[in-house]
Amino acid sequence: MHDAIQKVIATEAEAKQRVQTAKAEAERISLAAQKRAREMTENARQETQRDAQEILSSALKQAENDKQVRLVAVSVEIEKQVFLDDATRQRAAAAVVHCVCS
Repeated sequence: MHDAIQKVIATEAEAKQRVQTAKAEAERISLAAQKRAREMTENARQETQRDAQEILSSALKQAENDKQVRLVAVSVEIEKQVFLDDATRQRAAAAVVHCVCS
């Protein structure tokens, strides 16, 4: 009977040790998974930030190009609408020089 009790106690102790080992392993795995999740999240954040910067840069370049195209178009339209002959242009230049120099 004594041997049976000793075997039960030994089995119980072994079971407790296995539970403790399993809990420790589960904790280690959980911490490793959390660390990996943080790393993946940070990598994704950095990649998203790079992508957003590239999109913004591209949009700014496109906006600048669009602005230049509009300025050229408006400039051409103004030149079409405003026609000054040489005499009028010379009088206007003289008037500007007179105003600036006076």
